[in-house]
Amino acid sequence: MRIFLTGATGFIGSALVPELIESGHQVVGMTRSQAGAQALAAAGAQTHCGTLEDPDSLRRGAAQADAVIHAAFDHDFSRFIENCEKDRRAIAALGSVLAGSDRPLVITSGTGMGGGGHGTLATEQVFDASHPNPRIASEQAGNALLEAGVNVSVVRLPQVHNTLRQGLISPLVEIARTTGVVAYVGEGANLWPAGHLSDVVRLYRLAIEAGEPGARFHAVGEEGISSREIAQALGRGLNLPVVSIAPEQAAAHFGWMAMFASLDMPASSAWTQARLGWRPSGPALIADLDQARYTA
Repeated sequence: MRIFLTGATGFIGSALVPELIESGHQVVGMTRSQAGAQALAAAGAQTHCGTLEDPDSLRRGAAQADAVIHAAFDHDFSRFIENCEKDRRAIAALGSVLAGSDRPLVITSGTGMGGGGHGTLATEQVFDASHPNPRIASEQAGNALLEAGVNVSVVRLPQVHNTLRQGLISPLVEIARTTGVVAYVGEGANLWPAGHLSDVVRLYRLAIEAGEPGARFHAVGEEGISSREIAQALGRGLNLPVVSIAPEQAAAHFGWMAMFASLDMPASSAWTQARLGWRPSGPALIADLDQARYTA
């Protein structure tokens, strides 16, 4: 297939490009910069100039493709709500040129959208329409496209990691450097799911090849690692003390990360594994944190 990929030069996208090409697909990667275009060309992909803020560029990219993977997201969490709404508009633009065809669109969300609340295991069959996380906008946009006849499915991400980046854990490193301690909230028993980058990109490929309308896939290799275990690994790597802070102190310590720091959001990928034959095999999160280079 000729696949249009947004976020093609990002953390996930830059690993997804070779995964798709090595499986026989053509990749047209979206980028806004000359450096991005050069990186895509070096990886064997074609280049499409565009941005999330320009819906016309998204429509042009999707129009020339057999399939679309939307992996881009603006990760400026100081403007999280605004960026989630930007993602809603981007998904609508991509889907608008796919209506009336069987061409698949895979969008991206978070595993928390499949949770039942109170730390229950998130599953693929659940969509929590009342979830307070603004990222719900992405799946709402996908649902609207599905009702309009677009072949849309969702890859839900946990904390995606290798030894260089680890999702929301990476900002915790900067907070720890600033404050001089690695902190967790309360007992640190709240759980975060995780998936290794190599497993995640393989799931995106399997999802676009399956082209199953309405399916939600969980890129989960580990159902839940406690925030205390994560903090202890960061403490070892940064050679900083690890401390517990009270919930009422979280906002002052974590800043914008406070909204995530105490979330309990374990997630399953049992259905995904059974449906697609996907078997996560990459290194575990704590192993990657122990091998990470904590350079300032």
